[in-house]
Formats: sequence, structure tokens, C-alpha cells
Amino acid sequence: MITIEDFKKLEIKVGHILSAEPVEGSEKLLKLSVDMGEESPRQIVSGIAAYFLDPNELIGKKCAFAANLEPRTIMGLESQGMILAVSGDNFFSLLEASANTPPGSKVK
Repeated sequence: MITIEDFKKLEIKVGHILSAEPVEGSEKLLKLSVDMGEESPRQIVSGIAAYFLDPNELIGKKCAFAANLEPRTIMGLESQGMILAVSGDNFFSLLEASANTPPGSKVK
């Protein structure tokens, strides 16, 4: 269990996926360019490639991202956040916002 104060430290924002491409040398990773309403897009590296035969189907989606995680280097690429999804034995779903949600909107 965590306190509400701990939970409030997590910043979840809507990001607009601008591009998505496989990470060379990995079957699991995709490199995303994401507009979070900031000066420049963020690079997010995510292990979701198995769920998208064509990474281009991610382009244009507005999804929830953990935005204030420390950057992490994955296969030589800096990841500046984490896309949020739900999954189980027989399902996978990104947490998506409606098309009219502005990038950078905070999830509350």
C-alpha cells in the first residue's frame, strides 16, 4: 500500500504518438516519438511490439504516459517516460484518451 501523497508524485499525462518504429536488434521494443505538449517530443521505448504487427497503427493515438519517471537507457536508447496499458493472458489495451484531448493534459 502507498499513501495518497506517494500517488500524487506520479504525473500521468496524455501524449500524442507522432511516430513508432521497431528498435533494431529487438523483437519486443518499439521507439515512439510522443508530443506531451512540451517544447519538443519525447522518446519513449516500450516493450509493446508484440501487440502491433504494424507500428504505424499507433501513430495518431492519444494515450496515457507516466511522464515524470527518471529517464532510462534501453538498448542504447533513452526512454523519457512509460506508456500505460492493461493486459492479461488474452488481452492487451493501451489507455487511450479521446481524440480531442490536448497533448500534455494531466490524468486526474
